[in-house]
Amino acid sequence: MALRSQVAAFLDRPAVTRFILAVILFNAVILGLETSRPVMAAAGGIILLLDRLCLAIFIVELALKLFALGGRFFRSGWNLFDLAVVGVALLPASGGLSVLRALRVLRVLRVISIAPSLRRVVEGFLRALPGMGSVLLLTLILFYVSAVMATKLYGASFPDRFGDLGATALTLFQVMTLEGWADAVVRPVMEVYPYSWIFFISFILVTTFAVINLLVGLVVNAMQEAAEADKPDHAAERHAELMARIERLERRLSERG
Repeated sequence: MALRSQVAAFLDRPAVTRFILAVILFNAVILGLETSRPVMAAAGGIILLLDRLCLAIFIVELALKLFALGGRFFRSGWNLFDLAVVGVALLPASGGLSVLRALRVLRVLRVISIAPSLRRVVEGFLRALPGMGSVLLLTLILFYVSAVMATKLYGASFPDRFGDLGATALTLFQVMTLEGWADAVVRPVMEVYPYSWIFFISFILVTTFAVINLLVGLVVNAMQEAAEADKPDHAAERHAELMARIERLERRLSERG
């Protein structure tokens, strides 16, 4: 148990954390260089060797963490995330599994589990998922209703954009993202249907400015809650300090008495 505690304390050192973070970032650069044919032709052997060295460091770190934590290792979602990301690189990448070579870049995502600020962002996003589900369902309902209406209203005159439900949904998605929505979609439709701006403006107001901002608000609120949960309990610290002072005062009074 003493050895496990020492290993855990070693892994928790800021210097070790910074070293692992540096290896992750260095490995990200190496994986990017592997996509360059001239670089691989000039120094491919060295780059692959450095990539394997980074992988070996990750494996040693996970092995030490597994030894130090034991069964508690699997109770942390971040540990399981690290294990999965590193484990992908150990699978054979031949034949039908050659796509797994591209998944090695997922090792870069380990920086999320290393950096506390990035962890809070992800945890905040996960906290927001239950609320986001209801908002996304509302968005899908509004999107479907709008697509059916637009298909019936404008499909006959603009079959390329509103000819069927799929084409209409794609067009409305372009409108929702505000990507060339006025010149490419709305103005041509208004030449045939002058009052069509009412439909499109209403659609933008409901989806882009209302529902999407509601999603952003949910995520921001969840991130704030995650940040508050990570803050130390100052009230408990003050109470413990006060109790310690009271005990010292009682000891002094008893010594004088």
